[in-house]
Amino acid sequence: MRTIVAPFTVAAPGGARIRDRLRLPPDDEKVLREVGEHLGRHQRADLAERVRIGKVKAKDTRRAARKKTLTVVSSSRWAGAMTRASEDQYQLSLRCLYDERAGLRRAVRTVSQRIEVPCGQRKGKVRGYKDQAERWHKQRRLQVLKARLAAVEQRIEQGRPSIVSGGRRLAKVRHNLADAQLTETEWRQRWETERMFLTADGESGAPHGNYTITVDPADGTVTIVLPEPLRHLANTPRGRYQLSCTAGFHHRREEWLDRVSANRPVRYDITHDPVRGRWYLDASWSADKAVLPSPEEIRAFGEKTLGADLNADHLAAYVLDAHGNPIGEPLTVPLDLTGEASQRDGRLRAAITQLITIARQHHCAAIVVENLGFDDARAAGRETMGRGERGKKFRRTVAGIPTARFRERLRGMAYHQGLVVIAVDPAYTSIWGEKYWKNPLQQQTKTPVTRHHGAAVAIGRRGLGCRIRRRPGVTGHDQRIVTRRATGQTVFVPRPRGTASPPRTPGTPNGGEKTCWSRGDQLALFPDLEDRSRGHRATCPDYGELANSGQQR
Repeated sequence: MRTIVAPFTVAAPGGARIRDRLRLPPDDEKVLREVGEHLGRHQRADLAERVRIGKVKAKDTRRAARKKTLTVVSSSRWAGAMTRASEDQYQLSLRCLYDERAGLRRAVRTVSQRIEVPCGQRKGKVRGYKDQAERWHKQRRLQVLKARLAAVEQRIEQGRPSIVSGGRRLAKVRHNLADAQLTETEWRQRWETERMFLTADGESGAPHGNYTITVDPADGTVTIVLPEPLRHLANTPRGRYQLSCTAGFHHRREEWLDRVSANRPVRYDITHDPVRGRWYLDASWSADKAVLPSPEEIRAFGEKTLGADLNADHLAAYVLDAHGNPIGEPLTVPLDLTGEASQRDGRLRAAITQLITIARQHHCAAIVVENLGFDDARAAGRETMGRGERGKKFRRTVAGIPTARFRERLRGMAYHQGLVVIAVDPAYTSIWGEKYWKNPLQQQTKTPVTRHHGAAVAIGRRGLGCRIRRRPGVTGHDQRIVTRRATGQTVFVPRPRGTASPPRTPGTPNGGEKTCWSRGDQLALFPDLEDRSRGHRATCPDYGELANSGQQR
């Protein structure tokens, strides 16, 4: 059995992001599009320059010189936002390269181990391929993986990741417009929209937290600073353009008002959805770091927890008390992840909302989930997760589970409801949950209990620091007591050899009020050796000469 990682509290969200729709007239749309395309063109040039610089220390990125060049064609604050965006995108691309290298290494290692084993045989836990034909195809696959790994390692060594402004996936759609059901005009509109740049970083002490894009909290008017070559489009003093529409930010408005009223920094992003033909204004800010209780503190406080098991089509949950005992009925939250991406995200949020509502109804202090990632499944899925139609279906199911998005959404939504999210190691939770908890849970409820509910109990117990596997000897089902808790009650543990156990005595001592005595109230004496040689007496021995005669009647 591999080492189980200790449970940990998921950190609170580091910031917030809210959105409001901008109902722009055609004139405002034209101005915003010109500004976005102008800034996007120069930001892409700065990003290319940053990639050419390569992987160097922060002081050697020549950001001051790049910003000075961009200030001439925009403004000082626009230039600062563009250089910061270039640096963030470059660092993100490097991290993606590191992740790709790790996945390719896992795939190469897995395929190499299976190739070394003769066909149809097994060497330890490694199983060889079925026949020579499959092994030959895997040898070719191994060469492809090694070539990709060499290219990735070369890019990492040079510090020059491949970045496509606008998205690599959308760029590939250009060559398959018929399959994507798009015309060239529609694709071009989406491509130009993705390459626009309308992002303004917040500034502490600036009017309402942002000087480049300013939203007045009194009336909701939105004004932006125009780049230097486009100052002739200004309709307000000092080269600014005021939009005809307003922004109110109904969601989390009080938090936004607290920041803009105190001139604390708020970042704004103006985005366009070409499919719906809508413009949006996003406001985001960083939050103060919150100190959340650890799993040990939650257990010490005697709080309840809710164990949740994420599956492809539902969430299985169970409420546990402070000692790790499941209480109540098994809970199931449906989760439909079919359809468009926007619909899937909305359904995921709805399921998380229902899960949080259940936790608050049962007065739980934390929600315990698995720390899933499925890195091995993405790297070497066919090698470790089955083959054929059954394996393909299972891999597709695993790939469709939004593990990272579920935890991120749950972390933010639970934090604002006063709940803590605990992540645990997912090892053996489903296996042990079904083996040790499914049947006992089914005996105490008429609601159908699945292996996923058992896994939810296992997850919750691991989050509290309790052992998952139940010890034998739990009190059995009694006809007079129909319901019982499926606890992890222990049985009598035999003492080490050579130690004496205490004498067996009646459970409740007789206080003298009994009207009818029984032989269980007397000491059980054995006959002496002489009596044993002659056989046991048919009648009870005489206890008259016993020193301890307090139990005689």
